[in-house]
Amino acid sequence: MENELIQGLENQIAMQEFKLNSLLEITNAINTNQPVDQLTRIFGFILKEQLGFDKFILFHKQDNWESLLKAGFRRKVKDVNIQADLSRFKEITVIESSQSKFINEFDVVVPVFHKDEPLAYLLVAGLEHERLRLKETMLNMSFIQTLANIIVVAIENKRMTRLGIIQERIRKELEVASEMQKLLFPSDLPSDRKMDISAKYTSRHEVGGDYYDFIPLGGDEYIICIADVSGKGIGAAMLMANFQATIRTLFSYQRFALDFLIHELNKKVLKSAKGEKFITFFIAHYNAATRRMQYINAGHNHPFITNGKTVQMLDQGCIGLGMMDDLPFLHQGVVDLGPNTTLVMYTDGIIELENERNEFFELERLVKLVHSYYPLKMEDLNNLIFSKLVEWKGVRDYVDDTAIFTCRFF
Repeated sequence: MENELIQGLENQIAMQEFKLNSLLEITNAINTNQPVDQLTRIFGFILKEQLGFDKFILFHKQDNWESLLKAGFRRKVKDVNIQADLSRFKEITVIESSQSKFINEFDVVVPVFHKDEPLAYLLVAGLEHERLRLKETMLNMSFIQTLANIIVVAIENKRMTRLGIIQERIRKELEVASEMQKLLFPSDLPSDRKMDISAKYTSRHEVGGDYYDFIPLGGDEYIICIADVSGKGIGAAMLMANFQATIRTLFSYQRFALDFLIHELNKKVLKSAKGEKFITFFIAHYNAATRRMQYINAGHNHPFITNGKTVQMLDQGCIGLGMMDDLPFLHQGVVDLGPNTTLVMYTDGIIELENERNEFFELERLVKLVHSYYPLKMEDLNNLIFSKLVEWKGVRDYVDDTAIFTCRFF
């Protein structure tokens, strides 16, 4: 009897030493930033060589459930629906019978949870093995669960760290892209005796899909334009950046008739976007000596000219660029601008901005604002319009890139 007690005590001490050594080995591997396969190799060694389990499989959830570690199981795991077959196991459970043939091959399910969310399931077979006694083995299952928990959480932390590094790299790349994009906008808009020109723009994300430009051609001639790309995200922003650079490059070499330019830009957008996106575009060629403005509106929100009382929409043009291989129609508009005329261009982020009652800001409200504050300088007018937009949206966020580009011709 005394020998049995002594033997039992020695076994308990040995088990405690084993548990302590196992914990130390795993925590040391984690602290020294060992790779995932080394962590699972240690865990597999403990299960197989030190505890005597010859068949087990560890499922781990990342984006999807996958087998992280397995032994004694050579078949591919194809027919296991983790959510359906294992989600009912909330604690260590001896498998007596299951409708799943796969689960019936094992004796125990050891779940690993974090804040009521399953992170992993360990399935173990071999309780009937002669080296193991069921009672002792089940007492040690909670320890196995603890080890599995430590390893799975460590792997999850590695994954989150890796994602964090990737996200930080993306964030920095977006910052660079944003700064590069800003360089494509005109840095010096004129405000003199001939004209007063100003723009205000806020992007929904780090890089945006709206564009405006003012390009002096020499003498008294100028190109004025605004554009908006369909869709959002990096792809849309990069398409617009390419579009901006193309226009600047073309006009740096020679002048083009507007209709020829629109056809060429349509081909360029089609080639770059491959039919997945399109660009709405308004471009005007203004001669300050004759006060004549020629323009084409390629599917853009209608800019308007006003003297503070009457309004004329600039709606002559064609469909958006990149919608079709060949433009089905193309009309060029011509207007003669009287003294103190204002051209107002904008993107849909303004007129489609919603308030808390789901009402759009709309073009009519924009026109009333321009008329009400007509004597203001263009910069002040644009700032006032944006302050009204902030009041209008209330606690809501901007849902799109938002730009306004105003030109007063004296």
